[in-house]
Amino acid sequence: MATADGSPVEVRRSARRTRTVAAFWEDGTAVVAIPARFTAAQEREWVQRMLAKLQKQGERRAASGRRRPATDEALAAHAAQLSAQYLGGRSRPASVRWVGNQNSRWGSATPADGTIRLSDKLRPMPQWVIDYVLLHELAHLLVASHNAAFWKLLEAYPETQRAKAFLEGVSYATSRGLQPPGLDQGDAGGSQAGTGQLPGDWFGDAD
Repeated sequence: MATADGSPVEVRRSARRTRTVAAFWEDGTAVVAIPARFTAAQEREWVQRMLAKLQKQGERRAASGRRRPATDEALAAHAAQLSAQYLGGRSRPASVRWVGNQNSRWGSATPADGTIRLSDKLRPMPQWVIDYVLLHELAHLLVASHNAAFWKLLEAYPETQRAKAFLEGVSYATSRGLQPPGLDQGDAGGSQAGTGQLPGDWFGDAD
């Protein structure tokens, strides 16, 4: 069994759970907790219902692009939430902060000291793009190189391919002096207004 985006699904029956059904993400797996007394038909019905609920919750989070972590403290707290949701809480950075001096990377991580830095250029972008870059760097604290084990860590995040394509589009546009589509003009989460001034040699992905 898998979700619509291919993530694994685990059904947990519990004799202690008698009147409620719950669904949540755990280490990249969609977990649906149901009463042990459920029939197979009830299990199928409620699993589908709760997976649909999880999907809607994810869509609402993806659409909430204006509720961005504006401060370094908020960014660090958000990183901890993403690590718990998609990486089983295994990636624990010592610090996470916004920086204004990264002109060739959307983000960077240093596994030796556990630090993560995200470029201010990301601030105007949709939250699901920022989350991808942040997860990318969190994954680098676990696997330093871009090998198969690294990309396996990002499979649980449903927006990985979409975010990579978005960043590649921004890089393509800015390298030709165009205004990248999909950025929120004047809404940079407390940073400078205006979003079309990205360097033309920016890569299409995090590092």
